[in-house]
Amino acid sequence: MSVMSSIARLGGKVALITGASSGIGAGTAILFCKLGAEVAITGRNVDNLAKTAAECEKGNGKKPFTLCGDLTNEDFVKRLVDESVKHYGKLDILVNNAGIVKTGTIETTTLEQYDDAMNINVRAIYHLTMLAVPHLVTTKGNIVNVSSVNGVRAFGGVLAYCMAKSAIDQFTRCTAIDLAPKQVRVNSVNPGVTITEFHKRGGMDEEAYQKFLERSKTTHALGRPGQVEEVANAIAFLASDSASFITGVQLPVDGGRHALCPR
Repeated sequence: MSVMSSIARLGGKVALITGASSGIGAGTAILFCKLGAEVAITGRNVDNLAKTAAECEKGNGKKPFTLCGDLTNEDFVKRLVDESVKHYGKLDILVNNAGIVKTGTIETTTLEQYDDAMNINVRAIYHLTMLAVPHLVTTKGNIVNVSSVNGVRAFGGVLAYCMAKSAIDQFTRCTAIDLAPKQVRVNSVNPGVTITEFHKRGGMDEEAYQKFLERSKTTHALGRPGQVEEVANAIAFLASDSASFITGVQLPVDGGRHALCPR
């Protein structure tokens, strides 16, 4: 059986995907639906979330469950889990994708910026996972966290973001060990630079972003930045039965960036 036919076993699976109003989260939701899954999606941008939902519906003919809100709001997170499970009757896959980037060094990153980075990139994921785990234990499901090459390598000028992503990598490993006896797998993907609106939302203007993408041709061994679909494919693999004996893994989807040393 081919890898793709095995990934297609997402048919009959229910996935909750965060940060699905744009970028990797939207691409993952759309791909999951093409592979037969039913999805609950959340994000902070109402219009963009609706666009993702429309694309999802094209994939499997089913309208996804959508709930717009802020994952740092504890009441919203509880409502998200409760209503998603109520809507579908179960939960098989959790994709923790939502995140933000904050630029700055130890000299320039304020405590407020640090708190924002850690609250959205780490605390919200911790809380959502806590609430989702009982449902995943019931289905012997799995979790895929969206981390970053910044979790495994050090980069200047993005201190809080690097710290947050390294925390997610350790969170992935530890929860994988904690949940293994209950047959719940936990893995992460660690993308390199991926073409989305993510960096611009973090403060880059268009000119700086284009220079950043051009520089990515030299910082990634394959000579280019990645595409959303390439990361989504890796997430689908880890969420599928093809990865049934894989847990606690950080999978680089970064064109070899994690393996490069400065020259």
